[in-house]
Amino acid sequence: MKHTRVSAWAGITVAALAATTACGSQAAQKTADAVSHADTIMAALTRASDKTKALGSAQVETTTRLTATGGTPISMDGTYSWGDGAALDVQMDTKAAQMQTLQDDPKLTVKMVDGAYYYEIDPQADGPLKGKHWMRIDVAAVMGETGANNVADNADPTAGLRYIGASKKVKDLGEETMLGKKTHHYRGTVGAQEINASTNMTAAEKKAAIKALGTSGGSMTCDVWVDGEDLPVRMFQRGGGMEVTMDFLKFGATKPVEAPPASDTGDLTEQVQEQRDQSLGQ
Repeated sequence: MKHTRVSAWAGITVAALAATTACGSQAAQKTADAVSHADTIMAALTRASDKTKALGSAQVETTTRLTATGGTPISMDGTYSWGDGAALDVQMDTKAAQMQTLQDDPKLTVKMVDGAYYYEIDPQADGPLKGKHWMRIDVAAVMGETGANNVADNADPTAGLRYIGASKKVKDLGEETMLGKKTHHYRGTVGAQEINASTNMTAAEKKAAIKALGTSGGSMTCDVWVDGEDLPVRMFQRGGGMEVTMDFLKFGATKPVEAPPASDTGDLTEQVQEQRDQSLGQ
């Protein structure tokens, strides 16, 4: 196994997994001052967020494109749940994840559960993955403690529908057909200026919100298409050198995501952590 490739494909996979909390931040859920039309929009977005949060899970399809590098889109489809913490059970393209050295199948199963990522692999001849069908990496080893906490604390993928209310640049783009459904299209853009202008946030909340935006390059644009049942059909985020699309195919009634057997899992957390520390000069 080529350990030098660990941080490369782990980083790409995490970029795709970031779609789950792309528009979310608990630190910035209070809305800013807004004109009346924005208040109406926020009421609609809040209804969508509340209803989605209560359902707790969905079958999803996501696509992530690293715009900064012109990278190939990374697609995933499967189950995402947020009712009892963030959890994923999805399939993605093995080549896009740069996992060909560990998985011959063109499709790769990826799970995120209990603070760790699990990748289904072919058993290796030696090393920590010898004879194992799964590879485990702590979320914190790849994203750092702050990033891992953000995933854990912001599991609901629609929490950020309140977040974009911190922007006066929120728009109602009217009715559109999306994935065969009649929907209403909304868009909001948030940056440090909008956060600082808010009179409904404390100084500490503003500081935390701006820090959260730092992971999106200092600003973020989020589009959402909401159907007649006040549920999101598609969410799209642009910011931080990424474009992320999440389609909600079906809500609720998904199977719980379970970690693979420990006896059939090799742990590469330490190796990934070491490479991350080296890349950060630690």
